[in-house]
Amino acid sequence: MSTQSLSQPVSDELRVWILAQAQAGCRPEDVLAAMRSSGWAEDVAALALKTTLAMPSGMLKAASDAVRLPTGATVPEPALAGATSALNAGDRSVQVLMSMRHPRLVVFGGLLSDAECDALVALARPRLARSETVENQSGGSEVNAARTSQGMFFERGETGLISMIEQRIATLLQWPLTHGEGLQVLHYRPGAEYRPHHDYFDPAHPGTASILQRGGQRVATLVMYLNTPLAGGATIFPDVALDVTPLKGSAVFFSYDRPHAVTRTLHGGAPVVAGEKWVATKWLRQGVFT
Repeated sequence: MSTQSLSQPVSDELRVWILAQAQAGCRPEDVLAAMRSSGWAEDVAALALKTTLAMPSGMLKAASDAVRLPTGATVPEPALAGATSALNAGDRSVQVLMSMRHPRLVVFGGLLSDAECDALVALARPRLARSETVENQSGGSEVNAARTSQGMFFERGETGLISMIEQRIATLLQWPLTHGEGLQVLHYRPGAEYRPHHDYFDPAHPGTASILQRGGQRVATLVMYLNTPLAGGATIFPDVALDVTPLKGSAVFFSYDRPHAVTRTLHGGAPVVAGEKWVATKWLRQGVFT
């Protein structure tokens, strides 16, 4: 067994995650592939999968109880009943290109017009700076090697265009406009990426308590594509082996009812191979974001 393998202990949290994937109907080979994509050594992942699935039900329940998964919350949900192919977003009709139940994920087509995409890029470009991530100890932000894009934030309702897009999102996702953070625009040049991560705030981190004072936990993400890269730049979901191709005007939505990996919302931005990628991200909170 390698030194890397020895440094990756199999925890109760990992066993509960493996069990959740099995209960959701995932094939063992897909679970193994997801673990490898997340950085687990092949031998550790295979052994953890084998031993977990062979555990007696009583032991699995004890492991699950020990982890004490957070209680699920109400999350944004587009009106997908009836398997409709298009949804009313107030000022326009938006196509439903694909949907998944676990994770809750929907790919939308035509959420933004070409003109709206171009206008967002033009507004954001002069204000770009190196993208940062949440600093877990303090709840502030920091430059992180895992995120190599440039970005900026708009204030909620900062311009007429921003207000119109935010209202469209609120209507489409059936979630109060006040429960959303300001739009973030990101720019990825060739080679830039965002390694797999979760968007919720981990309750185990010291800085989370201060972050949650501004509207509670994040419960959903909407990533809108403002251009079509020449190659690369997919939004990847390693837990379910899904890659969403960035196409101008389209978007991918996913929700997470609790801050835990059991939601299967691990995601990232694959490196841009050629051209550039522009996206606008909207994070939705449990309560009013101030």
